[in-house]
Amino acid sequence: MSNRPRIGIVISTTRAARFADKPTQWLKALAEARSDIDVEIVDLRDYPMPFFDEAVSPLYGAPSSNPAAQAWAAKMAELDGYVFVTAEYNHSIPAVLKNALDYAYPEYNRKPAAFLGYGGVGAARAVEQLRLILAELQVATLKHTVHINANELLPLMKAEKDFVDFPYLADAATTMLDQLVWWAGALKTARAT
Repeated sequence: MSNRPRIGIVISTTRAARFADKPTQWLKALAEARSDIDVEIVDLRDYPMPFFDEAVSPLYGAPSSNPAAQAWAAKMAELDGYVFVTAEYNHSIPAVLKNALDYAYPEYNRKPAAFLGYGGVGAARAVEQLRLILAELQVATLKHTVHINANELLPLMKAEKDFVDFPYLADAATTMLDQLVWWAGALKTARAT
């Protein structure tokens, strides 16, 4: 078994017509080209959790009785860190992501998270909202983020351009992954002690 950090690239929207698959596959390919990280895609479509309605918060150690929520928590526990690929909905994150985050607590603790946001302002407002939520879940959020703004998003959505047409996005992703690998390794070691 590899000692490399295991990172989940979380697709944070479940819409049928979502754009998220394209940047997720692009980021996964960049990450898989590295020798210091193991990555997997974690798609919220695979965890169809109902709206959070548990009697007790996971903060107090009460696991959900819902099988999809149990599977989500188990997956979050397996990982050493996360990259959240998120759209921006009304200046915030998709509701399905907030709902999923509410279904676990200790599974996230003392792990790093980075972000790839897309939207009118690169999902900057959604990422900031996500940082606030993750702070409460004891997740260390990282500074370096990939923001896909409207200037890149629209031609990418229309298939008029590809990610190679925006090399600065790959530069940003490389910096983000460098930082994520360092933090994931450091926090993995710290959690083990």
